[in-house]
Order: sequence, then C-alpha cells, then structure tokens
Amino acid sequence: MKHRIQFLRRRREFITLLGGAAAWPLAARAQQAGVPVIGFLYGGTSDDAAYYLPAFRRGLREMGYIEGRNMAIEFRWAEDRYDRVSALAEDLVRRPVSLIVAIGGGGSVAKMAKEATTTIPIVFISSLDPVESELVVSLNSPGGNATGISLFGSLLEPKKLELLHEVVAEPALIAMLMNPNNSNAESGAKAVQVAAGALGRRLTVVTATAESEIEPAFLKILQLQAGGLIVAADPFLNSRREQLVALAARNRIAAIYEWREFVQADGLMSYGSSLPGAWQQVGVYAGRILKGEKPRDLPVQQPTKIELAVNLKVAKALGIDVPTAILLRADEVIE
Repeated sequence: MKHRIQFLRRRREFITLLGGAAAWPLAARAQQAGVPVIGFLYGGTSDDAAYYLPAFRRGLREMGYIEGRNMAIEFRWAEDRYDRVSALAEDLVRRPVSLIVAIGGGGSVAKMAKEATTTIPIVFISSLDPVESELVVSLNSPGGNATGISLFGSLLEPKKLELLHEVVAEPALIAMLMNPNNSNAESGAKAVQVAAGALGRRLTVVTATAESEIEPAFLKILQLQAGGLIVAADPFLNSRREQLVALAARNRIAAIYEWREFVQADGLMSYGSSLPGAWQQVGVYAGRILKGEKPRDLPVQQPTKIELAVNLKVAKALGIDVPTAILLRADEVIE
C-alpha cells in the first residue's frame, strides 16, 4: 500500500510538471499573437481550485477577457508542497507572463511570487496583513507591483470560538485544528487562547499537515473529550472539507469552520468571508491590470461582509439546540 501511494504521488507530480511543459507552447503562441498570458500560481492542487475557478473566470469576463479567445492562462500547482512555490514562480517569470495571480498558504504564495519579480504585476489573496508582510506599502496605495484581496484570516478565529461557546457550553475544553505550515497558524492560535481565557474555556491545539494526519488529530480530540472544535482557516484544511465534515459527524463533534462551503457539505457552523467572491474580485483586478491599470493604483480590497451559516440538520443529529440569537444573526440556515 505504501509503495502504491508513493507511486501515485510521483505520477501526480509528473503529470503536473508535464502539464506545465505542455502549456508553454500554447502560451508562447498566445504571446506571439499579442494575447496576454496570466500565470496562475496556486499553493494547492487543481482539484482544490476547481470549485473556485469559475468565480475567477467570471471576474475576468466582467472585464471582457475570456480564456482561449483574448487571453490565456498558465497554471502552476504546488500540490500543497510550499517548498516548490519559489521555483514555480521563477518559472512563470522566465516565460514571461503578463501578470501573476498568487493564491494559497495564507499569503505565503504571494510573498514568494513577489520575491521572484518586482516588475510583473501580481494579484493575490492573502490572509496575512498585506502591509506587515510587505506585500504592499499601504492598503489604499499599494505602491509596488502587487495588489489583491486581504481576508481577515486569524482575526476571525476568536469570533469563531465565541460562537461555538454560545452553542456548546460543556465541557470547558475546546480543540482547534490547524495546519502549522500556514503563516497565520501561530498568531491565530494565540488569539484564540486569549479569547478562551476570557470566556473561562480551555484550548488545546491539534495539527495536521497532510491527509494522513487528520484522523489521528480527531482521535486526539476524542481522547481529550473536547466540547467542540474550531477548524482554522487554511487552504489545505479547506481542500479536505468532505473528510473533516465526515469525521466530525462520525465522532459527534460540534465544529465551526471558516467557509460556508463546509456547512453546505453538512458541517455545523461557519463564520467567514466569501471565498468565491474573493476569487471573482481577483479576476476583476487581473482584467483591469491587463487593460493597463497599475497594481500600485488599485487599493487592496477587504471583505465587506462576514457570513454566518448554520446547519440545523447537523445540529439536530448532534442533539444541539442552537440559540435563537444565533439563528437570527445567521445569513444562511439550512433546515
């Protein structure tokens, strides 16, 4: 079994590299024909991105750009191996592409893209503070070759704890599942620790960096008899939402997530911004830059609305009576 898994991983990596090589002649012909080429640099896999890519393409279409007609896209997938991102970014710079879309790793993909070029425009989605991480000079006037969408990231984790606290009163211990490779992991955990203390709750952090580590993490949560689970915002964990939701249901754990897609997949609760909306705005910004606008003149966008979603079917299965106050605040209630 172990050898088969290793074989499949090597095969997937080969296909990824082959796909990049095969795309190059198409991109080269597009550039020779005067058609702009977008380099799409993503920290996860093509399967992870498939749900959100239609929103990205809608944003481009709003600006008059349609893939295969008046622009081309070269995709680079890091396959959750962030040690590969710098080389993939440098490869796109050498092509060269007209601009780079950089998504993943909480913002680390954008940082590595910016390290690879100071001239090619970059449009990012980042959960890091774009100013503190030196992606931009300021949110209103980015000042360099990068702009994009800033999600609230670790800032929302304490609020997720507060919501879970309202729904699950006992026991006092709450677990938090996070990916330690995420740039926001440490700050998010610290913020939740402080919030837990203020609410009289205790927090334990469990980690997973690969699919094989998720079930052991849930086993630890069960052994500790935690009263609930916060799943941290993270591209890798987001890509495993079906597995996470299934494990939470099987083990009867009340869990809150960042994205409403978890609730739509039969998770209990979510609190966060709209990822499809962020990807669509990235497409809009990419289109505006292709039309001649400069990243330094395009303010970094932030979500205008944070969405709360609740799945009452899941609550009933867990024997949870969701407070009316939460239901009244919810943007989506699945019954």
